[in-house]
Amino acid sequence: MIVTYQCDMMQSEENCCNIHNHCNCPIEATLNVIGGKWKPMILCLLAGETLRYNKIQQLIPEISPKMLTKQLRELEDDGLVLRKMYPQIPPKVEYSITDFGRTVIPVLKTLLEWGSQYLDKKCIVTMETEKKVNKWNLYGKDI
Repeated sequence: MIVTYQCDMMQSEENCCNIHNHCNCPIEATLNVIGGKWKPMILCLLAGETLRYNKIQQLIPEISPKMLTKQLRELEDDGLVLRKMYPQIPPKVEYSITDFGRTVIPVLKTLLEWGSQYLDKKCIVTMETEKKVNKWNLYGKDI
């Protein structure tokens, strides 16, 4: 049995999400290419300038060298990042965003805006919850 899921915003059958054929789901395809913790950060950094591996590592100190290499290779394989190696000693490798990679920047900006709104809302909810907790504790009641 083949199960098909379709989002309200997707009108045609050719855009449907089929669990047996992931290539037909535009949302899943997008998340496969830019999803994860590090790829959006790497793309945003490279959108501004061409960077060497060590500079990217310095700008994202939380990422391990192994993970940075993996993410850069995946972005290169997907055509979003260009790796240019210079034949010199010591070897010099630079990473830049491709023209195709630049097409995802508006998507990342939209995610940034949504994330900022979410964090603002979450922060307000957290602050209101803390006020309620403090209020209940002032009256000596258990929550």
